[in-house]
Amino acid sequence: MKRIVLIFGALFGLLLAARLCHVRVLWAEETLPLAAAGEMHAGKTLYRDIWFDKPPGAALVAWAVGGRDGVPPRVAGALYALLCCWLAWGFARDPVVGGVGWGEHAGLWAAGLLGFFLVFDFPSAAIPLASDLLMVAPHLGAVWMARRGRGWLAGALAGIAFLVSPKGVLVLAACLLWAPALPLAGGFAAVTLGSVLWLGAAGALAAYWDEVWRWGRIYAGTTFLEHPLREGLSRTANWAGFHAALVAGAWFGLKDDRRRWLMWIALGAIGVVAGLRFFPRYYLALLPPLVLLAARGMAANPRRAACIGALLIVPLARFAPTYVEAARGGWRDTAMDTDSRAVAAILRQEARPGDTLFVWGYRPEIYVYSGLRAATRYLDSQPLTGVPADRHLTQSAPVETEQARARRGELARSKPEWIVDGLGGYNPRLAIGAYPELRAWLKDYREAGRSASSVVYRRFGAE
Repeated sequence: MKRIVLIFGALFGLLLAARLCHVRVLWAEETLPLAAAGEMHAGKTLYRDIWFDKPPGAALVAWAVGGRDGVPPRVAGALYALLCCWLAWGFARDPVVGGVGWGEHAGLWAAGLLGFFLVFDFPSAAIPLASDLLMVAPHLGAVWMARRGRGWLAGALAGIAFLVSPKGVLVLAACLLWAPALPLAGGFAAVTLGSVLWLGAAGALAAYWDEVWRWGRIYAGTTFLEHPLREGLSRTANWAGFHAALVAGAWFGLKDDRRRWLMWIALGAIGVVAGLRFFPRYYLALLPPLVLLAARGMAANPRRAACIGALLIVPLARFAPTYVEAARGGWRDTAMDTDSRAVAAILRQEARPGDTLFVWGYRPEIYVYSGLRAATRYLDSQPLTGVPADRHLTQSAPVETEQARARRGELARSKPEWIVDGLGGYNPRLAIGAYPELRAWLKDYREAGRSASSVVYRRFGAE
């Protein structure tokens, strides 16, 4: 037991140190949940008063850590990653799971491998407490409970995954490989029905449907990639190369029950392919089955484990320097975040207590950094332009037109003291002044400051 405590203590130290390197930056995947959480702390209701196009899980986690940047979300991220490692350890060593190769050594390999890849992976995927990472713990827990024959609990955990991401249905499907459908459906329905009742009582159910499911269907139905299949093959090959230790270890871990394990991996692959975007964070859906199988394969043969373990040098060499760069605050991929901090500094210097803000573009971190409350329910401009944030820096074709126009009319009836155009500097065709519905509204504002890529406006009479 003492050895286990020491190992997990060292693992937590690594997870925490890696995340504290990013204490001065927010990644795009976490900015909207944190901004929404800040509005929730101010008394607003998710969906009804805050446009949020994802299930509530990420926003609720951000609310729990205070809706702030800095140390709290990074400590929470390290604790969450440690929970994922503990679940992998428990799953792999569970005597009820049984079978050749499973046991204490497999458990330690599972915890270590998962902890390693929750550090030495693309930081935008591994660091933020965003939807795809928040799926890992309920994913592991649900399938573990399904293999133990505890179907109702497995279904409830799959329901929690569904509250984090629509891809939670794939977690439920993975549970069906090992547990009967009826108890799984009961647990899943209990959690899902509870969330529906909560949204209904808050008067947010209709807005939830519109923002998460109707807009989500439109978003998922298009891709910004010109050749998505070719790009997907390239990105998947690169991912497999960086995760060669998992791929090789999993090959040797497939000793029995292969059909179900391969189907579990296939379900994770569906989560990667869905939407034809192939973002690095999507590949987190593959970690649970591959980590477990690799742990089994490596625990069964020490010599093999040493050879496969040497492959960990590839992601270590690729991603370890990024933590040093992030800690120094000079990493090139944080240029937009640096610009947002510059904008927030202008706002903090000039704004008065009680002033409100509207940010045009996908820059929710400006709300977090400035501490100003949102003047509207829109924390980004996706629903106002109809152009998803995964492409609006370079493309301007909307995936939705009529409702986006109606929402711009709603925006023009608001009176924020401050407006930030954080998109026009990157894509002038989507600048806030490019829309006829907003030109008369903008005449009430004058430029009050600039950063490298953003313009800050202040309303007349608000000085």
